[in-house]
Amino acid sequence: MSKPLKQKRQNYVHISWQPDKNSKMPLYKQVVEYVSSKVSGGDWAVGSRLPAQREMAKAFGVNRSTIVSAMEELMSYGMIEAAYGGGTRIASNTWSLFLSSPPDWNKYISSGPFKANVPTIQVINKLEFDSKYIRLGTGEISPDLFPKTMMEDLMKVLPKRISSLNYLGPHGLPELQESLSKRLAAMGIEAKPSNILITSGSLQALQLISVCMLKPGATVFTEAPTYLKSLQVFQSAGMDLNGIPMDQSGLMYWKIEKVLQGSLLYTISTHHNPTGTIMPQGRRREIYDFCSANRLPILEDDAYGELWFDEKPPLPIKSMDKSGMILYTGTISKTLAPGLRIGWLVGPESVVDRLGDVKMQMDYGASSLSQWALTELLESGAYDDYLKTLRIKLKERRDLALDLLERYFADIAEWTAPKGGFYIWAHIKKSIPSDKLFHKALSKNILLNPGSIYDYKENRSIRLSYAYADKKDLETGLQVLSTIIKKYK
Repeated sequence: MSKPLKQKRQNYVHISWQPDKNSKMPLYKQVVEYVSSKVSGGDWAVGSRLPAQREMAKAFGVNRSTIVSAMEELMSYGMIEAAYGGGTRIASNTWSLFLSSPPDWNKYISSGPFKANVPTIQVINKLEFDSKYIRLGTGEISPDLFPKTMMEDLMKVLPKRISSLNYLGPHGLPELQESLSKRLAAMGIEAKPSNILITSGSLQALQLISVCMLKPGATVFTEAPTYLKSLQVFQSAGMDLNGIPMDQSGLMYWKIEKVLQGSLLYTISTHHNPTGTIMPQGRRREIYDFCSANRLPILEDDAYGELWFDEKPPLPIKSMDKSGMILYTGTISKTLAPGLRIGWLVGPESVVDRLGDVKMQMDYGASSLSQWALTELLESGAYDDYLKTLRIKLKERRDLALDLLERYFADIAEWTAPKGGFYIWAHIKKSIPSDKLFHKALSKNILLNPGSIYDYKENRSIRLSYAYADKKDLETGLQVLSTIIKKYK
């Protein structure tokens, strides 16, 4: 098993203010007051690091000499100090002693059981909402693909169906469970409504499983790389992730060395995230047989299963399950809108009941309005009509991305054309560290999803999405990125 990739965590403060250059107060004094107010108010916790002086000067919009003067005065107060290994950190809240002393929130923040995201993912999550960046790896569909006409028609009909938007039962809206049961049957999955739990997105299903079904120290086997590695839900609950290598057919199950009691296998069998791989029918059967023989439960994530282009993929592994050993999750976050926050989990009634009880303790149910909306879309056939159009548009975007890669990346990367989903997994031939490429791209307003956030070791691949950026941004982003890679020495 490969050792986990260690990423250096730095708790840097965020600067979102600039001094008033028309004020009579010297600029460095304004900076001093700003920093002092952030510390005394508890916004910047003791131990937090300040950016390098050059970066601070850029953030504050002043000369570096102004920053030097401000830092010297703050250091004289004992508020900041040079940190071990370089840089500057908040040393104390001395300034606030003249007012009142806030709690040291840093101690509270670090003492909670839920782990922080790795720094790269924190940056991605923050900058995805900044319009100046071209998002080349985003895992959602473009606003241009949002079905406005369908949703307008839906909103005209929906009020007639809804008699109340009160809380729903632990399992969700019965009408939606019934519609999903019929839909799953067409995919070979036998699931009564009582076997279906409606969740606030499929990610919540993972969280529910992590907090109430697995013991601390349990092993969760996954593909390597995998989307799950970019999350902290299982790690925060004390589980160990164990990455199993992949080949062109998916997870190489025979490389699982030992299956311990309480272990679980997590797999994205169709349009795998991030590699785009489709597990063929033969491998699905082999994995099912292996897990059955070793009493290893499976959690099958099928977020992208309906986004095929030319031919339907094999039926889910769950379709083989007659003994309830597989939990299956689906969602409309990738096909329609993540903001609707609707997903579902399929499993034995005992599991659904247990997870439903815990879910009620967390949020008392997914959005009632969203559940009614999806029910209407499924029953009217509008959702399937929309999917047909979406597949065509995504395929056009994929073809454009492949053409651009041939134009700009033919000599510096390798990739395989995906048959569905959102992603192209491009392996960079040059030995450029993923963190360096990530930050060099950021400096050019390009936001990447580097392979290292999905893997258990350094990975020079990039998850490129053709689902979000428009044609102009996609070409600009890939052209700029190729130039960065070619110039790297």
